Amino acid sequence: MDERPVDAGALINELEGHLLIEATRGEGRAEAGLFTRQFGWLTDSQRVEVEERFAEAYVALAGVSWRRTVQRGAELRGEYEGAYRVLRRRLVAGWLVGMGLLSAAGIVVLSLVRP
Repeated sequence: MDERPVDAGALINELEGHLLIEATRGEGRAEAGLFTRQFGWLTDSQRVEVEERFAEAYVALAGVSWRRTVQRGAELRGEYEGAYRVLRRRLVAGWLVGMGLLSAAGIVVLSLVRP
């Protein structure tokens, strides 16, 4: 038996992935049924074949969409992290300048008060 600790986050992600794929397969089968209903001339075996291929294509297209979404999410994350770093630097620089000005003003006031 493997003695490594179980990564609960990875396990949950994997389980969610399987559930998402199964839900998408179900959606694909349902959409395939709706699609083939319009072709009353199909035999039962032809209908089954078309539905299977439609469902496979549906899942494949969903996978492409998911990969694009992940890619775009990574791009946006990079953009927002960059913007956050710039804003954080500006905030720290502004705070340092403000503290410097406040300290200088305090020194000037103290030098005027104590001759």
